[in-house]
Amino acid sequence: MTRDGRGPGLAALALPLAAQQVGLQLMGTVDAIMLGHWQDTALAGAGVANGLLFTITCVGMGIVMGLDSLVPQALGAGEHARARGLLRDGLRVALGVGLPATLLVLASPLILPAFDVDPRVAYQAKIFVWARAFGVAPFLLQVALRAYLSAHGRTRPLIIAVIAGNVINAGLDYLLIFGVPALGIPEMGVVGAALATSTVQVANLVVYAIAVRALHRGEPAPAPSPGSIRAILRLGTPIGLQLLAEVGVFALAGVLAARLGRIPAAAHSCAIQLASFTFSFALGIGAATAVRVGRAVGAGDSPGARDEGWHGIGLGAAVMGCMAVVFVVAPGPLARMFSNDPVVVAAAIPLIQIAALFQLSDGAQAVAAGALRGAGDTRALFWANLVGHYTVGLVLSLALAFGAGLGAPGLWFGLSAGLTATAVLLIARFRRVTRTTIARAATVL
Repeated sequence: MTRDGRGPGLAALALPLAAQQVGLQLMGTVDAIMLGHWQDTALAGAGVANGLLFTITCVGMGIVMGLDSLVPQALGAGEHARARGLLRDGLRVALGVGLPATLLVLASPLILPAFDVDPRVAYQAKIFVWARAFGVAPFLLQVALRAYLSAHGRTRPLIIAVIAGNVINAGLDYLLIFGVPALGIPEMGVVGAALATSTVQVANLVVYAIAVRALHRGEPAPAPSPGSIRAILRLGTPIGLQLLAEVGVFALAGVLAARLGRIPAAAHSCAIQLASFTFSFALGIGAATAVRVGRAVGAGDSPGARDEGWHGIGLGAAVMGCMAVVFVVAPGPLARMFSNDPVVVAAAIPLIQIAALFQLSDGAQAVAAGALRGAGDTRALFWANLVGHYTVGLVLSLALAFGAGLGAPGLWFGLSAGLTATAVLLIARFRRVTRTTIARAATVL
């Protein structure tokens, strides 16, 4: 515990949360690497499928992430029983949104023909999505449990789960994607990768549940917390819409890249996996910032909340600046991690170099979003992402990729501009909020 009683300090909390986010993303990266060495069409299809899957799932995830504001604020105010009640209702919300999200995921491949996606890529995307759909509800339950454990500073179970999950995922990927005839296991390609990930999601859910149970062993069940579900929905729905706007524009970019052809789609998949991997660091720092700001708000410490937010934004910028250097220095070796095809590698290199441009913006907007979640100001997240990604990013992507004939690099220049605009808007919003009375957020939740 720190002297202020808010649990681990920012860096101490950010490190394990960032490691956990990186570990989660690493599973997807390993999937992409193995699929890329199995078949380029499978790599492209899985990239499109993940875009569809996360575009839908992120809405439910965002709704559950209303707990990111409420639980730290309850703990900061010393209301531990209320925090437990919030978790219970958060799990109910996760189940409530999990079923419709699963049905939407199952139906999502129906939109691919409308975008004139290569039929081979569309088929691989369809079977991948169908195999992953039944992991949606377990994933949303994980989000609720993870928010609760993070708010308490209990990060060890998260790290244990992600390390074990990566080992299991890699092993299952190898067995199921490529097959082992001697053991009677056929090549399953994208279906094998999807089944491996779904298996790990269920295993992680069990680990998180055990950790939460151990946290309160022997304690009586919490009393009902009137209005908790309504508060979670009120704060979480804008987060879900924010994530939909952000993930949706990248998913749309993946579909547009697939429309450009198999090679641009595979190259886009390589670059987006790398960008998503580095973004995981920013997500972890953003989650830690949300906890620290939320606890300060709950304790009525406005200056402390402001300082925690700016420290988080600075830390995120420093870390993502290092990632940008790696992208600039070694785009070729990074691309070759995902494909043996020299044509795909050559197409991916400029996309990776462009991704270096938006690393600072990507990190800044992710951490600023975390600071605003902790403060309970979630509506601004949606509007900033809508304006930044669609008014700026998508318009430029379409104009450069198709109007100017730049192809996939044009898409990525537009994405970079959208992220930069979003970062500016979110940082400006946090600056404005912390200039007034951030502590008021605690009184309206």
